[in-house]
Amino acid sequence: MRRTLLFRVLVSTVAAVTAVTTLPSTAAAGGTVGGTPGDQPLPGYTIVNPPLAPATVGGAPSTVRQGTYRHAAYIIEVPPRWNGDLVMWAHGYRGQGMVLTVDPPAFGLRQRLLDQGYAWAASSYSGNGFDIRAGVLSTKELAGHFDEVVRRPHRTYVAGVSMGGYIIGRSLEEYPSLYDGALPMCGVMGDQRLIDYFLDYQLTAEALSGVTTYPAGPDYLTAVVPAVQQKLGLAALSPLAPEPTNELGRQFRDITVNQSGGPRPGAAASFAYWKNFLFGLSAPAAASSTPAQDPGLIATNLFTRYSPSTPVDVNRVVRRVAPEEPRERLSGRLTQVPKIDGRPRVPVLSLHTLGDMFVPFVNEQQYKADVDRHGRGRLLVQRAVRSTEHCEFSPTEVGTAWDDLVSWVRHDRKPAGDRVDPKSVAAADYGCRFSDRAAYTTGTRRLFPACA
Repeated sequence: MRRTLLFRVLVSTVAAVTAVTTLPSTAAAGGTVGGTPGDQPLPGYTIVNPPLAPATVGGAPSTVRQGTYRHAAYIIEVPPRWNGDLVMWAHGYRGQGMVLTVDPPAFGLRQRLLDQGYAWAASSYSGNGFDIRAGVLSTKELAGHFDEVVRRPHRTYVAGVSMGGYIIGRSLEEYPSLYDGALPMCGVMGDQRLIDYFLDYQLTAEALSGVTTYPAGPDYLTAVVPAVQQKLGLAALSPLAPEPTNELGRQFRDITVNQSGGPRPGAAASFAYWKNFLFGLSAPAAASSTPAQDPGLIATNLFTRYSPSTPVDVNRVVRRVAPEEPRERLSGRLTQVPKIDGRPRVPVLSLHTLGDMFVPFVNEQQYKADVDRHGRGRLLVQRAVRSTEHCEFSPTEVGTAWDDLVSWVRHDRKPAGDRVDPKSVAAADYGCRFSDRAAYTTGTRRLFPACA
């Protein structure tokens, strides 16, 4: 039986659907797939797109359009005094369910955009799962539909979170003339290497504990993980007491820290915060046939070197796993889980929380290396925020990044950013420059020392 990595939904980053109402499409849509008209979801899917109340902008209501286009739900909102520019919003992972949902830009960005005169549009994508191809295509198709129902914008930006960052990174290369600037936040900018990181966690835990964890069986969460945690001295670990009780656990923690971005402020507390969740990502996957349903099909550690290598020589004893779908892994095409080459042609400003170990900070380092390798470092600015949860940003942090991106695109004023090399990241005050001081008492930010 194929047993690979199974994604879980982070409740804190997925908008809760409080009213389940299937709406009829309000717009005809071109395209038919397998006999399904474009104004209907693909077979098996249901669309949930409750009416979005117009926002008040300068005392007047916005104009909201909702419907289904190319099998995906959408929302379009235009302020009463539109400046002619459009922002496409790319949402994060929705799980493997069969309900398609769509939501507005988060972190107060919806109102900020409208107040500044920007229209925005968001798609549910035509399918769920870890399907980057569906996100890239649906977002591009909705941008084209905006041209038809409103008019062609002067500029088109793209912003989004988590898996939406993956969609942004690939979209900039798939359609290089479509977008004028990008704001990926907590994004999977390291592409397929995120799935390798999940595999690394499982395999290094096995190598250090001596407890077989791969492939995960039906008792993985109930019996195997508790045995591993006991062996590694992790059972009582917490963010406020983040030190493993033995050297095997400390080696496992240090390997995970290095695989997720290297030594950095808050790393020990962040490991303790995320360690149970990361074990859960290796639970047995349901029967699947595509990487979108089971991204672990493309995961590998064949060429990975782990550090530190003491007291156990992990690189000698670790199980080596080849991808089950090597063609999907190696393809340069727009597959469900494709590569990002690192070839943006427009300004990209990214935000990432420093303690995130679900989509860890190493994604920023990997994307930076890719972009630099192609000689495009001038087009990338990256900022770290001192928090631990996935996509844990304040409206001030996101709003400031947005304003700086716009200034960069419109006036060629490249904003400041953080360096992401290991020495810079390891500094005690790393992430302070762009973290919202006023938000320090919220969320997980107190796992980091206060910035001066």
